Amino acid sequence: MPAALLIAGLWRWRGRILGAALAIWATGAALVLAAPRAHVAQAIVAPAETTAFAVSSLLAPTPFAPGGLLDTRPAGNFAVYLGALRTPEAARHAMAGTTIAEALTDARAEGPGGMLRRAMGLDRPADADDVLDWLQRNLSVTQSLASVTWTIEVAHADPALALALLARLHGFAEAKVRADLAEQAARRIAVLERRIAQESDVFLRASLYELLAQQQRAGLVVSADEVVAARLVSAPSVELRPSLPNRPLLVALLALAAPLAAVLAALALLLLRGAQAETAPAE
Repeated sequence: MPAALLIAGLWRWRGRILGAALAIWATGAALVLAAPRAHVAQAIVAPAETTAFAVSSLLAPTPFAPGGLLDTRPAGNFAVYLGALRTPEAARHAMAGTTIAEALTDARAEGPGGMLRRAMGLDRPADADDVLDWLQRNLSVTQSLASVTWTIEVAHADPALALALLARLHGFAEAKVRADLAEQAARRIAVLERRIAQESDVFLRASLYELLAQQQRAGLVVSADEVVAARLVSAPSVELRPSLPNRPLLVALLALAAPLAAVLAALALLLLRGAQAETAPAE
Protein backbone atom coordinates (compact mmCIF):
# COMPACT_ATOMS: atom_id res chain seq x y z
CA MET A 1 0.00 0.00 0.00
CA PRO A 2 1.41 3.44 -0.93
CA ALA A 3 2.50 5.75 1.88
CA ALA A 4 0.04 8.41 0.77
CA LEU A 5 -2.87 6.03 1.28
CA LEU A 6 -1.54 5.02 4.69
CA ILE A 7 -1.28 8.65 5.79
CA ALA A 8 -4.75 9.38 4.46
CA GLY A 9 -6.11 6.35 6.32
CA LEU A 10 -4.48 7.46 9.55
CA TRP A 11 -5.94 10.95 9.16
CA ARG A 12 -9.35 9.46 8.50
CA TRP A 13 -9.11 7.39 11.67
CA ARG A 14 -7.59 10.15 13.78
CA GLY A 15 -10.52 10.14 16.18
CA ARG A 16 -10.35 6.39 16.67
CA ILE A 17 -6.58 6.53 17.14
CA LEU A 18 -6.90 9.27 19.75
CA GLY A 19 -9.60 7.32 21.57
CA ALA A 20 -7.52 4.13 21.53
CA ALA A 21 -4.46 6.00 22.81
CA LEU A 22 -6.48 7.52 25.66
CA ALA A 23 -7.91 4.10 26.53
CA ILE A 24 -4.46 2.50 26.56
CA TRP A 25 -3.04 5.33 28.68
CA ALA A 26 -5.95 5.27 31.13
CA THR A 27 -5.74 1.50 31.55
CA GLY A 28 -1.99 1.58 32.09
CA ALA A 29 -2.21 4.51 34.49
CA ALA A 30 -4.90 2.72 36.51
CA LEU A 31 -2.70 -0.37 36.78
CA VAL A 32 0.29 1.75 37.84
CA LEU A 33 -1.71 3.63 40.47
CA ALA A 34 -3.21 0.38 41.80
CA ALA A 35 0.12 -1.43 42.07
CA PRO A 36 1.45 -1.79 45.65
CA ARG A 37 4.34 0.48 46.52
CA ALA A 38 7.54 -0.35 48.37
CA HIS A 39 9.96 1.53 50.61
CA VAL A 40 13.65 1.37 49.72
CA ALA A 41 16.27 0.82 52.41
CA GLN A 42 19.70 1.96 51.28
CA ALA A 43 23.30 1.73 52.42
CA ILE A 44 26.44 3.06 50.72
CA VAL A 45 29.58 0.98 51.15
CA ALA A 46 33.15 1.13 49.89
CA PRO A 47 35.67 -1.69 49.50
CA ALA A 48 37.88 -1.82 52.58
CA GLU A 49 40.89 -2.42 50.31
CA THR A 50 40.58 1.13 48.96
CA THR A 51 39.92 3.03 52.20
CA ALA A 52 42.09 3.94 55.20
CA PHE A 53 44.35 1.20 56.61
CA ALA A 54 43.10 -1.61 54.39
CA VAL A 55 43.22 -5.12 55.78
CA SER A 56 44.52 -6.51 52.51
CA SER A 57 47.57 -4.22 52.66
CA LEU A 58 48.41 -5.73 56.05
CA LEU A 59 47.79 -9.33 55.03
CA ALA A 60 49.71 -9.34 51.74
CA PRO A 61 52.69 -7.36 50.42
CA THR A 62 51.00 -6.66 47.07
CA PRO A 63 47.20 -6.54 47.57
CA PHE A 64 46.47 -5.17 44.10
CA ALA A 65 47.25 -7.01 40.90
CA PRO A 66 48.73 -5.13 37.91
CA GLY A 67 46.03 -3.52 35.84
CA GLY A 68 43.63 -3.37 38.77
CA LEU A 69 42.97 0.29 38.16
CA LEU A 70 41.52 -0.57 34.75
CA ASP A 71 39.26 -3.32 36.06
CA THR A 72 36.08 -1.94 37.62
CA ARG A 73 34.85 -5.31 38.85
CA PRO A 74 34.90 -5.91 42.61
CA ALA A 75 37.82 -7.93 43.85
CA GLY A 76 39.29 -9.31 47.03
CA ASN A 77 37.30 -9.42 50.25
CA PHE A 78 34.73 -6.99 48.85
CA ALA A 79 33.85 -9.39 46.02
CA VAL A 80 33.23 -12.13 48.60
CA TYR A 81 31.09 -9.68 50.58
CA LEU A 82 28.91 -8.86 47.57
CA GLY A 83 28.56 -12.52 46.64
CA ALA A 84 27.51 -13.46 50.18
CA LEU A 85 24.53 -11.10 50.09
CA ARG A 86 22.55 -13.42 47.79
CA THR A 87 23.51 -16.85 49.10
CA PRO A 88 21.25 -19.50 50.69
CA GLU A 89 23.07 -18.85 53.97
CA ALA A 90 22.11 -15.17 53.75
CA ALA A 91 18.48 -16.14 53.16
CA ARG A 92 18.44 -18.39 56.21
CA HIS A 93 20.14 -15.68 58.26
CA ALA A 94 17.51 -13.17 57.16
CA MET A 95 14.72 -15.57 58.08
CA ALA A 96 16.19 -16.13 61.54
CA GLY A 97 16.26 -12.47 62.53
CA THR A 98 13.37 -10.87 60.63
CA THR A 99 9.76 -11.53 59.71
CA ILE A 100 10.42 -11.80 55.98
CA ALA A 101 9.12 -15.39 55.80
CA GLU A 102 5.84 -14.43 57.48
CA ALA A 103 5.52 -11.38 55.21
CA LEU A 104 6.01 -13.51 52.10
CA THR A 105 3.49 -16.05 53.36
CA ASP A 106 0.88 -13.34 53.95
CA ALA A 107 1.56 -11.77 50.54
CA ARG A 108 1.12 -15.12 48.77
CA ALA A 109 -2.17 -15.72 50.56
CA GLU A 110 -3.71 -12.48 49.25
CA GLY A 111 -5.50 -11.90 45.97
CA PRO A 112 -6.68 -14.34 43.31
CA GLY A 113 -3.38 -16.21 43.38
CA GLY A 114 -3.83 -17.05 47.05
CA MET A 115 -7.38 -18.24 46.48
CA LEU A 116 -6.19 -20.46 43.63
CA ARG A 117 -3.41 -21.97 45.75
CA ARG A 118 -5.80 -22.75 48.57
CA ALA A 119 -8.30 -24.29 46.16
CA MET A 120 -5.60 -26.51 44.64
CA GLY A 121 -4.05 -27.39 47.98
CA LEU A 122 -0.76 -25.69 47.13
CA ASP A 123 -0.82 -23.17 49.95
CA ARG A 124 2.27 -23.47 52.18
CA PRO A 125 4.40 -21.17 54.32
CA ALA A 126 7.41 -19.49 52.73
CA ASP A 127 10.72 -21.28 53.17
CA ALA A 128 14.38 -20.39 52.65
CA ASP A 129 14.13 -20.94 48.88
CA ASP A 130 11.31 -18.40 48.67
CA VAL A 131 13.32 -15.90 50.70
CA LEU A 132 16.36 -16.45 48.48
CA ASP A 133 14.26 -15.92 45.35
CA TRP A 134 12.83 -12.74 46.88
CA LEU A 135 16.32 -11.46 47.72
CA GLN A 136 17.54 -12.04 44.17
CA ARG A 137 14.64 -9.95 42.86
CA ASN A 138 14.53 -7.18 45.47
CA LEU A 139 18.15 -6.72 46.52
CA SER A 140 20.11 -4.46 44.18
CA VAL A 141 23.81 -3.59 44.19
CA THR A 142 24.84 -0.59 42.07
CA GLN A 143 28.35 0.72 41.51
CA SER A 144 28.85 4.49 41.52
CA LEU A 145 30.28 5.95 38.32
CA ALA A 146 31.95 8.84 40.14
CA SER A 147 33.70 7.04 43.01
CA VAL A 148 34.58 3.62 44.42
CA THR A 149 31.38 3.41 46.45
CA TRP A 150 28.55 0.93 45.94
CA THR A 151 24.87 1.36 46.80
CA ILE A 152 23.00 -1.59 48.30
CA GLU A 153 19.19 -1.35 48.30
CA VAL A 154 16.38 -3.54 49.61
CA ALA A 155 12.76 -2.76 48.68
CA HIS A 156 9.74 -3.87 50.69
CA ALA A 157 6.30 -2.53 51.50
CA ASP A 158 7.16 -2.51 55.22
CA PRO A 159 9.89 0.10 55.83
CA ALA A 160 10.95 -1.40 59.17
CA LEU A 161 11.35 -4.83 57.60
CA ALA A 162 13.32 -3.43 54.67
CA LEU A 163 15.72 -1.66 57.06
CA ALA A 164 16.09 -4.75 59.26
CA LEU A 165 16.82 -6.93 56.23
CA LEU A 166 19.48 -4.59 54.89
CA ALA A 167 21.24 -4.26 58.24
CA ARG A 168 21.13 -8.01 58.83
CA LEU A 169 22.43 -8.89 55.36
CA HIS A 170 25.29 -6.42 55.68
CA GLY A 171 26.24 -7.83 59.07
CA PHE A 172 26.07 -11.39 57.77
CA ALA A 173 28.27 -10.74 54.72
CA GLU A 174 30.87 -8.84 56.75
CA ALA A 175 30.93 -11.55 59.44
CA LYS A 176 31.34 -14.27 56.81
CA VAL A 177 34.40 -12.61 55.30
CA ARG A 178 35.89 -12.09 58.76
CA ALA A 179 35.23 -15.71 59.78
CA ASP A 180 36.76 -17.06 56.56
CA LEU A 181 39.92 -14.98 57.02
CA ALA A 182 40.23 -15.92 60.68
CA GLU A 183 39.74 -19.62 59.91
CA GLN A 184 42.31 -19.47 57.13
CA ALA A 185 44.87 -17.78 59.38
CA ALA A 186 44.24 -20.25 62.22
CA ARG A 187 44.56 -23.23 59.90
CA ARG A 188 47.86 -21.95 58.48
CA ILE A 189 49.20 -21.22 61.95
CA ALA A 190 48.40 -24.75 63.10
CA VAL A 191 50.13 -26.28 60.07
CA LEU A 192 53.21 -24.08 60.45
CA GLU A 193 53.52 -24.83 64.16
CA ARG A 194 53.42 -28.58 63.47
CA ARG A 195 55.98 -28.19 60.71
CA ILE A 196 58.30 -26.13 62.93
CA ALA A 197 58.10 -28.72 65.70
CA GLN A 198 59.28 -31.41 63.25
CA GLU A 199 61.95 -29.37 61.43
CA SER A 200 65.55 -29.67 62.64
CA ASP A 201 67.25 -27.49 60.03
CA VAL A 202 68.00 -24.06 61.47
CA PHE A 203 67.66 -22.16 58.20
CA LEU A 204 64.35 -23.78 57.31
CA ARG A 205 63.07 -23.11 60.83
CA ALA A 206 63.91 -19.43 60.42
CA SER A 207 61.90 -19.17 57.17
CA LEU A 208 59.05 -21.09 58.78
CA TYR A 209 59.07 -18.72 61.75
CA GLU A 210 58.80 -15.81 59.31
CA LEU A 211 55.76 -17.40 57.65
CA LEU A 212 54.28 -18.07 61.08
CA ALA A 213 54.74 -14.44 62.06
CA GLN A 214 52.91 -13.34 58.90
CA GLN A 215 49.94 -15.58 59.65
CA GLN A 216 49.85 -14.52 63.29
CA ARG A 217 49.82 -10.92 62.15
CA ALA A 218 46.97 -11.73 59.77
CA GLY A 219 44.93 -13.30 62.57
CA LEU A 220 45.60 -10.31 64.80
CA VAL A 221 44.54 -7.83 62.11
CA VAL A 222 41.32 -9.71 61.37
CA SER A 223 40.38 -9.87 65.04
CA ALA A 224 41.26 -6.22 65.70
CA ASP A 225 39.86 -4.41 62.66
CA GLU A 226 36.13 -3.73 62.66
CA VAL A 227 35.90 -3.73 58.86
CA VAL A 228 37.56 -6.32 56.64
CA ALA A 229 35.37 -6.22 53.51
CA ALA A 230 32.96 -3.28 53.18
CA ARG A 231 33.31 0.06 54.95
CA LEU A 232 30.02 1.86 55.56
CA VAL A 233 29.96 5.29 53.95
CA SER A 234 26.28 5.77 54.77
CA ALA A 235 24.65 3.57 57.41
CA PRO A 236 21.50 1.63 56.44
CA SER A 237 18.47 3.92 56.33
CA VAL A 238 14.98 3.75 54.86
CA GLU A 239 12.96 6.44 53.11
CA LEU A 240 9.84 7.86 54.76
CA ARG A 241 7.68 7.72 51.62
CA PRO A 242 7.48 4.74 49.24
CA SER A 243 9.18 5.29 45.90
CA LEU A 244 8.72 2.01 44.01
CA PRO A 245 7.28 1.89 41.45
CA ASN A 246 8.02 5.41 40.23
CA ARG A 247 4.48 6.44 39.35
CA PRO A 248 5.19 9.83 37.68
CA LEU A 249 7.85 8.32 35.44
CA LEU A 250 5.70 5.35 34.44
CA VAL A 251 2.67 7.54 33.68
CA ALA A 252 4.87 9.84 31.57
CA LEU A 253 6.29 6.89 29.66
CA LEU A 254 2.76 5.61 29.08
CA ALA A 255 1.85 9.00 27.63
CA LEU A 256 4.55 8.42 25.01
CA ALA A 257 3.95 4.73 24.43
CA ALA A 258 0.14 4.79 24.18
CA PRO A 259 -0.09 7.02 21.04
CA LEU A 260 2.70 5.05 19.40
CA ALA A 261 0.92 1.76 20.10
CA ALA A 262 -2.37 3.13 18.74
CA VAL A 263 -0.70 4.40 15.55
CA LEU A 264 1.12 1.11 14.98
CA ALA A 265 -2.10 -0.84 15.50
CA ALA A 266 -3.89 1.43 13.01
CA LEU A 267 -1.09 0.99 10.47
CA ALA A 268 -1.24 -2.79 10.86
CA LEU A 269 -5.01 -2.75 10.36
CA LEU A 270 -4.74 -0.53 7.27
CA LEU A 271 -2.09 -2.77 5.75
CA LEU A 272 -4.19 -5.83 6.48
CA ARG A 273 -7.25 -4.31 4.83
CA GLY A 274 -5.19 -3.21 1.84
CA ALA A 275 -3.81 -6.71 1.41
CA GLN A 276 -7.28 -8.21 1.64
CA ALA A 277 -8.57 -5.75 -0.96
CA GLU A 278 -5.75 -6.64 -3.37
CA THR A 279 -6.34 -10.37 -3.04
CA ALA A 280 -10.15 -10.14 -3.33
CA PRO A 281 -11.43 -11.59 -6.70
CA ALA A 282 -12.64 -9.00 -9.19
CA GLU A 283 -16.37 -9.18 -10.07
